[in-house]
Amino acid sequence: MSQVQADLRFTRSHEWVRLEADGTMTVGISHHAQNALGDVVLVELPETGVVVAAGETVSQIESTEGATDIYAPVGGKVVKVNTKLESLPRLLNSEPYAAWLFRLEPSDRNALDGLDLLDAASYKAECGE
Repeated sequence: MSQVQADLRFTRSHEWVRLEADGTMTVGISHHAQNALGDVVLVELPETGVVVAAGETVSQIESTEGATDIYAPVGGKVVKVNTKLESLPRLLNSEPYAAWLFRLEPSDRNALDGLDLLDAASYKAECGE
């Protein structure tokens, strides 16, 4: 059974999202996603400052099982990336909730209200757990 942190929200494409006090959103992959991926061998992070649309591919993760795209939960600007993952991509397997990928500054703060994010219980149900 996958671990799911109660304080996070989740997308149906298995990213986790945490709204920070400064209004940015931290994005990573769920425990369920890292299980499905297998051993992560490479993380392609976005450039800081790049502007993305909601649902757009922002990052890519390669593993022993294949590659997967990581999507922006909301449109905005990438303000920070977790460069530690460039040399230690396996952190996504061992610490998926600590090893975040990037932070977004939403272009429209009101868009956060309309996001279709799942709480922990709903995400567990979505994953069939």
